[in-house]
Amino acid sequence: MLIVTANDIPGHRIDEVLGEVFGLTVRSRNVGSNIGAGFKSLVGGELKGITKMLHDSRQEALERLTAETEARGGNAVLAFRFETTEYAGTGTEVCAYGTAVRISPA
Repeated sequence: MLIVTANDIPGHRIDEVLGEVFGLTVRSRNVGSNIGAGFKSLVGGELKGITKMLHDSRQEALERLTAETEARGGNAVLAFRFETTEYAGTGTEVCAYGTAVRISPA
């Protein structure tokens, strides 16, 4: 699966545009992570628990985007992006999105 942020792929032609695809996950932060983040904010530094949660969330969203693209018969995603939003003050929503296409070498 080729996933790019560009609108085209050099050396390939777009045979079919299959439409927009999404991969979405919403994760809550655990109590320990929130307490640790509160203390860390007093002295500064990386919030490792939250960094790991966001990394894992992005990976899960990307896997879901890939699965949706494959289910539609696509083999690539163009104009790929991530969007992250705080959800109800207790968690984080991560959305991976782009345009599913079927490509072949030019």
